[in-house]
Formats: sequence, C-alpha cells, structure tokens
Amino acid sequence: MILSLVLAVAGTGMAQELANFSRGGQRPIISPDIQGDSVTFSLKADYATVVKLSGSWLGNRPVDMTRGENNVWSVKLPLPSPEIYTYNFVVDGVAVNDPQNVLVQRDGTRYLPMLIVPGERTENYGEAKTHGTVSHPWYESKILGYSRRLTVYTPYGYENNPKKKYPVLYLLHGAGGDEEAWISMGRTAQIMDNLIEKGLAEPMIVVMPNGNPGQQAARTLNIPEKTINWRSEEYRNAYVNSLCTEIVPFIEKNFRAIPKPASRAIAGLSMGGGHTISASILYPELFDYICPLSAAGSATPEQITALKNAGVKLYFLACGDADFLFEGSKTLDKTLTEQGLDHVFFVSDGGHTWANWRLYLNTFAPKLFK
Repeated sequence: MILSLVLAVAGTGMAQELANFSRGGQRPIISPDIQGDSVTFSLKADYATVVKLSGSWLGNRPVDMTRGENNVWSVKLPLPSPEIYTYNFVVDGVAVNDPQNVLVQRDGTRYLPMLIVPGERTENYGEAKTHGTVSHPWYESKILGYSRRLTVYTPYGYENNPKKKYPVLYLLHGAGGDEEAWISMGRTAQIMDNLIEKGLAEPMIVVMPNGNPGQQAARTLNIPEKTINWRSEEYRNAYVNSLCTEIVPFIEKNFRAIPKPASRAIAGLSMGGGHTISASILYPELFDYICPLSAAGSATPEQITALKNAGVKLYFLACGDADFLFEGSKTLDKTLTEQGLDHVFFVSDGGHTWANWRLYLNTFAPKLFK
C-alpha cells in the first residue's frame, strides 16, 4: 500500500514536470526546427507584446517574430550555411534563451543556445561513435601562488591501454575565455573524437589551461579572483612560465604523455595565440609543433632562428582575412619567410570568430605528430 502511494505520488510529480513542457496537452514546441532549407524558431510568451530573434548570422539586425496560436511566437528563416551559430530571443527588450534547446555553449558569463547546421563544414562537430574523456585536474602553481584547474581530453581507449603513451597538444584560449572555452565553444572533444575515429589524426591528449593568471578556475566555480598588475615585473610572462615549467611537467607526471619535444604541440587563439608565440620564444626547444591562431604577437629574426635551430617540425599560422589581427599575422608570415622557417600560413574567410577557430583545429590537428 505504501509502495503504491509512493509510485502514485512519483507519477503525479512526473506528470506535472511533463505538463510544464507540454503546456496542458498542447502540441510540444520544437525550436529550432530545421526542415529542408529553412529553420523555424518558436517561443511561447503569453504576455509579450514584441518578440524578436537575434542570431550571430544575422549581425546586428534582429528579426521580428509573429504571434500564433496559444501565444507561440515564431519566425521561419532561410537556413544559413553549415556552421555553429548562437542565438536568443528578445522579449519586450529582454534577452531570453530558447527553453526548448538543450544545445547551449558558455561564452564567459553568457550561456547561448546553439544552432548547428549540418554539412561538410560541421561534420566533425557532432558526436562520434567513440568518445574520449574530459576531466578537470588541478595543478599547484608556485609561480602564481595557488592551485589551478585544467581541462584535459584523453582519447578513446586511453583507459583500456595502460601501457600506451600519447603525444600532447596544449590548446590555449583567448581573452574572456577560460579552461572550458575550447570544450564549450570550440567543440574540441567532438572534433578530436571524429578525427581520431576516422584515422585522420593521431590519438593525443589535449590540455586546455586557464590563461588568466588571476583566476584559479572558470568563474562558474565562484572562486575569488586575484587582481594582477599586468605591467609589474613580477607577473611578466607568469602564465607562460607556469605553462611551460609547471603544467607540462604536471601532465607528463600524471598522464601517460610522451615527454619529448616531438610529442608536444602548442596552439592558441587570439590572446592564446600570443601566449603560443611567447612560449615558443622563451622555450624554443620545448614544442616541435607551434600553431598561433588569429594571434596577437610577433617574433624577431633572432627568435625565429632559435626555432629553426631547435628543429621545429610544423609552424602553422592561421588567420581570417577580415580579422582585425590579419595585418599582424601577415607581418609574422613575412618574417618567418624571410628567416627561412618552413611554415603554413592558412588564410580563411571571416574574422575573429569561433567559426574560424574550430576550422583551424579541424585543419591543423591532422598535421600533428606525423
């Protein structure tokens, strides 16, 4: 009797939860809904007077939505080209996320629903059949004065092959990001899973540190931050030094990483591209694969000569032709060419966006550790 009562109460609770989504028996709302070459966005907003859709592919031009049956507002648009886009609704001037969409990415302190348009460009951005593991270990930083959080991807099969060792890619985020940026917005786990599953990339460990020396971890952990004077001598290259002298040894001690330059790669976007360049300059013999992406940084002829002498196997420089840092990338390309360092200068369409950085990872990862 007691069990029957418990089940009845549980069933009632579940029915109530489902009712919150079905809206009292009304047809469930699907949003976004891709049909052929169009996509429809919908939102139930009973008391709204004006509802608009704002999308990353729409620029600064939100589009009006139309009120329909049961106060469901909707708009049908041409499907944009294959990529990952973000969007939100604007309800009477207030930004609102799509309650029907479970695909969400975090950009700093903002959570935004995603529209993933299928196609060749995005075929590695979805889930593969086999999956690696994402973990968040902490390392002790004497340089920065506290423990700090990392995001680490280990490839499929890592746990089942205790004797196998792997090369490592150190993948750095840009300004405003943290140790989860490449996983959330960059789709790193999905890209690596797909590339490895298809035999296009070597199985590798991917380490994604937090590049903000004042943070122990992402702000979502609600840990107080340290205020740092970036101009003080004490913190000059502090994060880069921690990366090269603390994080690399930590990974090679606690993961089955191959401790050789030929098995280490470093890449980063924007600010992380600058960190990548700085790390290669300060520690020219540490990484054989160097990939600055949309980078804010430069190198002198003497520093490039040091990289040549160290035997760098791949220098992959990438930037969008509409990126505000494109001229700086062109200057670095020119210097690399003049100094005779064999390299790749990958120029894409578009600007300083995750659409490009996902593309770059998808492009340079198969070139690593060959």
